[in-house]
Amino acid sequence: MSPIQNKTPLPADSLSTAFPDSHALMRALVAKAATLGPVPYAIVWPCSTHALGGAVEAARHGIIVPVLVGDRQEIEKVALEGGYDIAGLRIEQAATPAEAVRRAVALVHEGEVKGLTKGSLHTDTFMAGVIKQESGLRTRRRMSHVFCINVPDYPDLLLVSDAAINIAPDLITKRDIVQNAIDLHHALGLGEPRVALLSAVETINIKIQGTLDAAALCKMADRHEITGGVLDGPLAMDVAVSQDSARIKNVASPVAGRAQILVAPDLESGNILVKSLAFLGKAATSGIVMGAKVPVLLTSRADDATARLASAAIGALYARYLSTQGDSASQH
Repeated sequence: MSPIQNKTPLPADSLSTAFPDSHALMRALVAKAATLGPVPYAIVWPCSTHALGGAVEAARHGIIVPVLVGDRQEIEKVALEGGYDIAGLRIEQAATPAEAVRRAVALVHEGEVKGLTKGSLHTDTFMAGVIKQESGLRTRRRMSHVFCINVPDYPDLLLVSDAAINIAPDLITKRDIVQNAIDLHHALGLGEPRVALLSAVETINIKIQGTLDAAALCKMADRHEITGGVLDGPLAMDVAVSQDSARIKNVASPVAGRAQILVAPDLESGNILVKSLAFLGKAATSGIVMGAKVPVLLTSRADDATARLASAAIGALYARYLSTQGDSASQH
């Protein structure tokens, strides 16, 4: 693959403007990625002001080197309308979104880019091109999405999974969801994580499948089928993140009240949790798809510029991690 480039990032005060003190943990993560230098990324169908603007902003901060894959005329039109300077940026011509996905995947195999970012095309079109066997991007591990969240007043960044891809994961899929999130925690330089397997209660209830799965996942970790993190569950949300609640409910564990990874029992609960933290808890959010041979950024049309910038930073840091691991982190 092409080398990861070095480039002097913008001054730190520019990040202070994008990320207030309440989101200082996310700001530090973005600053780390900027300091390490830009990583080449394919921006698939950047044919909206949000998609193109996010790529230009990440490039301006020295986080990525965007390769714009889509219709040249449309991209140049959006750049003109948005006032974005794309002079010097590489554009790979693709007439349709599906063709753009195919060309971006080819750029990965040609060693030209180290990751993929969804632009303004439909998620189904984008992910279909990534997950199909012919793409050559699949590994033995199931793909899953991980949100990285900076909640004001919480002492650690929170990783939440899976809230975007696996609707009703079975136990084996949950194993991969947990391992993917643990790997990302290490890739971001955050150390061995405390993983809370969420449910409605802290006890085993045969009528609540999530409690059974949580118990099984903990035993899988004991048997080293899941590695790199400390697991506990089932845990209710309050016990996972509040030491007061853990103490009142008499739940003693290295995870209770101090979780760094929250694993939802299904997509619906995970998605509601993330959006509650973002819109009611005023949290900063970003995210990435794990389990492919390269990082995949699945940005939303509702993501603002800071969310896109943070996602780019996470993708860049994970790409660097894979390069140091010989891609083994995504092969298990």
